[in-house]
Amino acid sequence: MCGIFGYIGTENAVKTCIEGLKQLAYRGYDSSGIAGIRKGQLVSIKAEGKIVNLEKKIQLKDLELAPIIGHTRWATHGIASENNAHPHIDSKETLAVVHNGIIDNFDSLRTFLKQKNISFRSETDTEVISQLIAYHYEGNLTVALNKTLSLLKGSFAIAIIHKDFPNQIIAASRESPLAIGYNHTKKERLISSDPNAFLGRNLNVFYLRNDEIAVINRQKIEVLDAHLSPIIKKTEKFNSTLTFPTKEGYEHFMLKEIFEQPNTIQKAMLGHYSENFGTAIFDNLNFSNQELMATRHILIIACGTSWHAGSIGASMLEDMARISTQAEIASELRFKNPIISDNTLVIAISQSGETADTIAAVREAKAKGAKILGIVNAQNTTLTRESDSCLFLKAGPEISVCSTKAFTSQITVLALFALYMARLRHMSKEDGKAFLDELKKIPDVVTEVLQRHEQIQSLAKKYSTFHDFFFLGRRYMHTTSLEAALKLKEISYLNANGYPAGEIKHGPIALISPKLPVIAFCANHQTYDKILGNLMEVKSRGAPILAFAPYGAHEVQEIADDVFWLPPTIDELATYPSSIAAQLLAYYIAKEKGTEIDQPRNLAKSVTVQ
Repeated sequence: MCGIFGYIGTENAVKTCIEGLKQLAYRGYDSSGIAGIRKGQLVSIKAEGKIVNLEKKIQLKDLELAPIIGHTRWATHGIASENNAHPHIDSKETLAVVHNGIIDNFDSLRTFLKQKNISFRSETDTEVISQLIAYHYEGNLTVALNKTLSLLKGSFAIAIIHKDFPNQIIAASRESPLAIGYNHTKKERLISSDPNAFLGRNLNVFYLRNDEIAVINRQKIEVLDAHLSPIIKKTEKFNSTLTFPTKEGYEHFMLKEIFEQPNTIQKAMLGHYSENFGTAIFDNLNFSNQELMATRHILIIACGTSWHAGSIGASMLEDMARISTQAEIASELRFKNPIISDNTLVIAISQSGETADTIAAVREAKAKGAKILGIVNAQNTTLTRESDSCLFLKAGPEISVCSTKAFTSQITVLALFALYMARLRHMSKEDGKAFLDELKKIPDVVTEVLQRHEQIQSLAKKYSTFHDFFFLGRRYMHTTSLEAALKLKEISYLNANGYPAGEIKHGPIALISPKLPVIAFCANHQTYDKILGNLMEVKSRGAPILAFAPYGAHEVQEIADDVFWLPPTIDELATYPSSIAAQLLAYYIAKEKGTEIDQPRNLAKSVTVQ
């Protein structure tokens, strides 16, 4: 979960690299660093913490580096420290390497190199790469890199500079994204883990595939395969306006993105439904109606918040379209040997489009012959390239690590897809219209919750004194409780567990005490009476109860200590008001605790390692 950036060109290389790293900070912000060549010598500057710390160190130096490579890190091997920050330099100080991914066999390679009397300065797996290349180097850097790649096991995207080649960057990739952009007119070359870091430039862009090596200089770019034979890469135009997101008066990006949701939900719906026919419309869907009607099984794969959205989508697909659907955590699915038939459709969900476990699971499913439908927020990503067809969220950049608007946009796209599949099968036009009528009300429903944010802030102040939380729900509210607990964990660092309310009697009720508040989601009409019984069970054991319940659910008021009233909607869509309220609760509790909200500790926006 790290970001790589590199630059050769006529602009200020250091400034360009730092701006590129800022665009990649969502991938990790434990430490950062740059390396370049000046007067035939390697120069490297590294800093622990966020990129601003690196900027401060650079300002103290008069730096003109060309070429330059940079890195922003999320720690995997070794603590977050300046010593473990990238770039990593070999013991002879001849070359520097930046790396995204994990080298699975780094320990045995490290032992091998130590036996050759090569000393190490860090705890990272990346340093093995720099030391191995230097060990193999005999004047030809490309050959040395190729020999090194043959020994590495795992995933990686790497960029290398060597003092013997002061006008050159070499890059390579395996199971990890790496984009290369160039502009012949300006004679500039850029590399990045994410092409969206090329914002504001008019470039031709291509992507390295497994074990391909790119030799990059200002005059040309040569791409070689694993046998060092030249290959021609297909390029695509990348022309994007440079826009830096701002908080627009909000204290945090997370709060801004929570309040954007009436708009982002509407954007996810815009142009994707027909009121006259009571169905959804997907003009860019690359599957025929015949293929979709033949689908007998849907497998949804995702991680984290996207998996929660996928679980809600799975319930909607089964309830509305009557198709057997399961939502699987991508990191687990990879090792399950999933049963995939000719009639299986795989839906892969990733806000960033770069989630490593999801990408790996997609490739496993494709190898078994599955058709892949991607649901993504960001374009120009690995998932968009791996999928047979993609549906885009159109939610705009989500800067806060804690996902909010992407989650509700994912649910919106899944709801529309469930409607589409249902109308292809048995759902009547009238029932389709009725569902659409409820879905179209959701932006107003969300707005109503947001307008009462001060009430949730008051509740957060009260409940922020607790250290452990139990989130309960049934049916659609069960998955909602999982997502709500995750939000609180992510930004407040408090222990929070989501659980199906009907299961608490089977063990977890032992945890209930006056020191463990229960956050109850009661907006599922089908299971309303049942969750009331569950709340009586925890109330009789002294647990404080905060309930999120729809207007008119008066029985809840007799049981719960506090109730936040929600505008009503149908069960399939009840996650919207409940989740928005839970997002606000998590935000205001974190604010009371004084934690870092937009970039919480130990987390990164895009999880690009397995």
